[in-house]
Parts: sequence; C-alpha cells; structure tokens
Amino acid sequence: MIGLVLAAGAGRRLRPYTDTLPKALVPVDGDTTVLDLTLGNFAEIGLTEVAIIVGYRKEAVYERKAALEAKYGLKLTLIDNDKAEEWNNAYSLWCGRDAIQHTVILANGDTVHPVSVEKTLLAARGNGQKIILALDTVKQLADEEMKVVVDGDKGVRKITKLMDPAEATGEYIGVTLIEGEAAAELADALKTTFERDPDLYYEDGYQELVNRGFTVDVAPIGDVKWVEIDNHEDLAKGREIACQY
Repeated sequence: MIGLVLAAGAGRRLRPYTDTLPKALVPVDGDTTVLDLTLGNFAEIGLTEVAIIVGYRKEAVYERKAALEAKYGLKLTLIDNDKAEEWNNAYSLWCGRDAIQHTVILANGDTVHPVSVEKTLLAARGNGQKIILALDTVKQLADEEMKVVVDGDKGVRKITKLMDPAEATGEYIGVTLIEGEAAAELADALKTTFERDPDLYYEDGYQELVNRGFTVDVAPIGDVKWVEIDNHEDLAKGREIACQY
C-alpha cells in the first residue's frame, strides 16, 4: 500500500499565497503545509511510499521533494498532470492510475484532517470492499460540500455537490482507500468522466462506477475536526485545527 496525494490544483481563491505555490503547499501551522500534514499521517500509519500528482506551480513541490523525503522517511514519486490548469481533478486522479494498482490511500491536497481518518479507513478493510470513502456524518451540510447518499449494504448511491443537503447521509472529506483490484475499473470510469466533460470531479468518476453497478463503500469518521481549504476563511479554520494535531 502507498499514499497518493492530489496536489495539482491552483487554488486561485487563496491568492496571494497561490501566486507562487500550489494549494497543497500553503502554510497552515507555521511552516507546516497541508502536504506536510498528509505525509505525516501516511508515515504514522506505516506507509513508506507516496505518489503526488503535481501540476500548477509543480516546481515548488520538486524543490521540496528531498527535504520532505528526509523529514517523513518516505519515498516520494511526483507525477505530472499536464492539464492541471485546464481540466478538473477527474483527469488528475486518472494521471495516478498506475499508482492505484498498488492499493492506495488517496488524500486531496487541500484537506486538513487527523490521522484518525486514515486509521478508520484501514480498520474498515477486510470484507471485500474495493473502494472506501471517508464520510463525515456529523457536520451540518450546505451547498458547497461533496454530499453522499448511502443505502445500507448497497453502499454509495449518489455523490455530488448538486444535491439537497437534507437528502445526504454525509460529506465525503476527500480521503479514500482504493484497493489495487479496483484500479482498472476506476481508471476506465475516470476516463469516461473527463472525456464526457473535463470540468468534472473524480467523485463523478465514483458516481460513474456506482452507475455501472460497482459497490463504493463508506467509513464514517466520527466527530473529528477537519476542513477542506478552498478560500481564506477555510484557511483560517485549517490553521485553528492543524495546530491541535
């Protein structure tokens, strides 16, 4: 098993930080970045290799690669997304399709979360699940969240931002365990998704899988503090949370 981080996004709503940095390298606790927190989580659960999808301002990640490897004891492989500033992240995850064959814990490069999330996903393995989404069933939902409807043993039925919050079981927080045996089917679903519309999310690829009859499972993370950092308000929340880990 390896880690996989989507860190290709521009994060334009976080300017001026992202004038020179990808969103994953915006500081959230002193010099500690979202990427630092994620790599620290991966190291804590015993992973030794991590693939990082890079694109916007990728040179900043390349410059820090050796230092990050030394700090966290990880071997990092950087994978270039050549359309990071043109297409959405369905394509970005597809760029990591070879890495997924190893079984991965995928983390969005803008999600500040504790290591308990990864531990919850690992604990949920072992019953034939191929893809397990970390789900917040506690948070009060609004329009922007990536909302999920779950139907018992059938797993995810619907995943989209475009849903009445009252209909949702919870929010997908941007962390997934993907078993290697799901790699080919997921890659094909992602390709179908971005070829239909390059502005679609990789979560739309999950929905494509569900529509094909593939079971996507969830693991509730409990009442934990986390945030997806899209704007300066989120960044302030992320800084409040990150210093508590």
